[in-house]
Amino acid sequence: MTTTAQDSPEGVALFRELMAEAMAATGGFGHREHVHLTWLAVRRVGMPEAVALVGEGIRRTATAAGAPQKFHVTMTRAWVELVARRAGESGPQDFAAFAGAHAELLDKNLLARFYRPATLASPEARAAWVEPDLAPLDAAL
Repeated sequence: MTTTAQDSPEGVALFRELMAEAMAATGGFGHREHVHLTWLAVRRVGMPEAVALVGEGIRRTATAAGAPQKFHVTMTRAWVELVARRAGESGPQDFAAFAGAHAELLDKNLLARFYRPATLASPEARAAWVEPDLAPLDAAL
């Protein structure tokens, strides 16, 4: 596991590298690419650092695009944790195999199994980590 501060020049470069790899096949950045980016980050730096790397990278990207309101702390961390848990179960493989084995992660509405809509819509969840209020993230999917 590499330790790279997410806001350091190395962290910024790593995020850009992972983002480019996640977008290589499609050229876009939809939900599948978010999951791919997260999977790459978890594999490269481990779950705790991936939370910071992905979170700060997406926050910077949204801000640069003029849409800082799109960044959501709770959603970002929850997705990193969900992907990390599944990546730990799967062992080494490529992303296509990972996505095939864990197709539930490609459902962009998956967080509704763990959070009430009002919780995710709250300013608190957008600005800081909020624990799931329907089921723990380690619950069976």
